[in-house]
Amino acid sequence: MQSRPDISGLEKVDTLRTKHNDSLYSIGKNTLLKNKYGIWELYIEGGALERGIINGSLTRELMHKQEMAFMTKIESLVPSGGYQNFLSKMIGWFNRKIYLYIPEEYKQEIYGISRFALPKHNSFAPAYLRMLYLHGAHDIGHALQDLMLVGCTSFAAWDTNTDDGKLLLGRNFDFYAGDEFAEEKIIAFINPDEGHKFMMYTWGGMIGVVSGMNERGLTVTINAAKSKIPLIAKTPISLVAREILQYAENTEEAIAIARKREVFVSESIMIGSAAENKAILIEVSPNNFGVYEVPNSEQLICSNHFQSEEFQDDKRNSEAILESHTQYRYDRMKELLATNTSLNPEKAAAILRNKDGLLGADLGFGNEKAINQLLAHHGIIFKPEERKVWVSANPYQLGAFVAYDLDAAFNIFEKGPNLKSVMNASETISADEFIYSDEFRDYEEFRILYRKLYQLVADGKPVKTVKTEDFDKLIQLNPNYWKAYALAGDYYFQQKKYKKAIINFKQAKKREVTTLTDLNYLEKMIAKSIRKL
Repeated sequence: MQSRPDISGLEKVDTLRTKHNDSLYSIGKNTLLKNKYGIWELYIEGGALERGIINGSLTRELMHKQEMAFMTKIESLVPSGGYQNFLSKMIGWFNRKIYLYIPEEYKQEIYGISRFALPKHNSFAPAYLRMLYLHGAHDIGHALQDLMLVGCTSFAAWDTNTDDGKLLLGRNFDFYAGDEFAEEKIIAFINPDEGHKFMMYTWGGMIGVVSGMNERGLTVTINAAKSKIPLIAKTPISLVAREILQYAENTEEAIAIARKREVFVSESIMIGSAAENKAILIEVSPNNFGVYEVPNSEQLICSNHFQSEEFQDDKRNSEAILESHTQYRYDRMKELLATNTSLNPEKAAAILRNKDGLLGADLGFGNEKAINQLLAHHGIIFKPEERKVWVSANPYQLGAFVAYDLDAAFNIFEKGPNLKSVMNASETISADEFIYSDEFRDYEEFRILYRKLYQLVADGKPVKTVKTEDFDKLIQLNPNYWKAYALAGDYYFQQKKYKKAIINFKQAKKREVTTLTDLNYLEKMIAKSIRKL
């Protein structure tokens, strides 16, 4: 693999940051500030290499935390040192040509950031290569689901569907790589030498875009679609989205950029355009390309399946619709949009926080059939024509949706250095009351207990370390979630208590089971338990 991009001029970049306090750092006009909601506000300007180096210097502790979260996840999946070494070589082989598919500008930016990466992980891969790999982790997580990526849901509405006729978009980004990964969120304001100024909601060390808006009022969000396991890395989807955000002004230009890039997984890219007062979906896969917009419609919904004609006969897409929870969430979003007329940001936030199923069904908490699965990295809302954005503070999308005016923020930053928050307090949407409830506290306790019990049952070693009361407690904490009963069933089956196993598997079936695969598993285990009796 090519070792590094052109780094001429490296020695001229100022890397010395000023630490004003634990929540405020600066290098010239570039600043990093933590606001009262716990969100970091980052401003960076300049050329690619300069942006990367300054980004890495300002956010080094945040970047180290994200690296640790990813590497801890890998170590939990592959605990053996020997296997980790093998995995390192396999990942290197998989990514052997990734540099051919990434624009030089972004390679320079990633190289700049990598100079501040944690040296302790250099045994896994050198810093620059490791940062390249991590930009493809989102894509690999989609394909393998080893990073526990679940289902994102997004919508757009305009004309008669919004209270002022202007385009409004909302989305949940349900990328889960451990609780620590989502703790430090960054709203980054980027002022590049070339292309448009833009904002993105992101994390330390990431220059790709998963949710963002540029100064022209063009928005970009990405949703996974069903992919086959890739054999070689090409352009990470987040870098395609970044290029669109930085260089496109309208949907036509966004389509042109997406069409010229080779990707290695399947993804829907929702584009909102202030200039056209509409939204479209660009649907990409390694071997196909489609564009979807609904004629004579004033809304657009996206979950995790393709909708364009080009993918109507795609086998994997059909399987996703039939077997996963993508169609269910699509239908639920359609239902919520139909009952929430004259949409505004407050109503959009309520939709993104909705935990119920179709017709208000009780799914239990944490069910992937819900719009709000209680694991999102973030929720985000855009009003592109006004260049306004709302980003969720922790936890999930339940914290306050903090408001920002893109034009006003850049005006302040460019005068710099700015040492105060640029959020718009008067338009910030309050946190969901649910986070103050006993139900939420029970759910948080449920998550911890479920992970502990799941690991013990999966290892086949629950006999001495687990009591039946633990499973009673698990069910009590989240009584309408099918997975609590299913895990109890698995435990009792291992203990050869087949009657109790059958009772719990049947109780799980009575709840809203997430996927067809899950339902088939429960039916199989009921039959197996009956045979054992």
